[in-house]
Amino acid sequence: MEKHIVKVLKTEFVTHNVKRFTMEKPGGYNFTPGQATDVSINKPGLENELRPFTFTCLNSDDHLEFTIKIYKGHNGITEKLFNINEGDELILHEVFGAINYQGAGLFIAGGAGITPFISILRQLKKNGKLDDNILLFANHTEDDIIIKDELDEMLGNNHVDFIAKPLSGKQGKRIDRAALKQYLTPKINYCYICGPDQFVVQIKSNLLELGVAADRIVVEQ
Repeated sequence: MEKHIVKVLKTEFVTHNVKRFTMEKPGGYNFTPGQATDVSINKPGLENELRPFTFTCLNSDDHLEFTIKIYKGHNGITEKLFNINEGDELILHEVFGAINYQGAGLFIAGGAGITPFISILRQLKKNGKLDDNILLFANHTEDDIIIKDELDEMLGNNHVDFIAKPLSGKQGKRIDRAALKQYLTPKINYCYICGPDQFVVQIKSNLLELGVAADRIVVEQ
């Protein structure tokens, strides 16, 4: 199995519980936006504890980047990543398919499910092909929105947040059947879904009910 030990160059929190890792890029290591790799920590006893994470940088960048939600209280790998910082090492493995961009569409993300879309949207921006794409992004509160400023800058009014429990006390909003129907414009050729399993199942079911063909719905593979 392909394996690369890479040094962490920089870490920073982008929300209260989401940490961005910038690291070295091995020579000849390539991926397509939306793809992922298995990652482990290069420390005794953790080398074989692999978890899949999606690249959030561009393949053309001279570094690699992951944007990872830290889950505390479970003694899991993301909790251990909380203590990984500049100078530490991670182990990367083979690249595998996650979500593949197939054409202009409606991106529907729940929480950390935004991560495969980050690289895709950044690549579309670089290629000047963002115009007909819309992002619907569901989160619990405003503080949970990952890279909100960048998404606003890239997509403008085509970035629509759905906040279940707004800090302002306003009425919460969820991505339901009515919301999906509103944004299924004639320019939408594909629907991309990523998030918790129950979220993906519900959104896919709603889209099928609204007449979206199954082969036009793209989920993680």
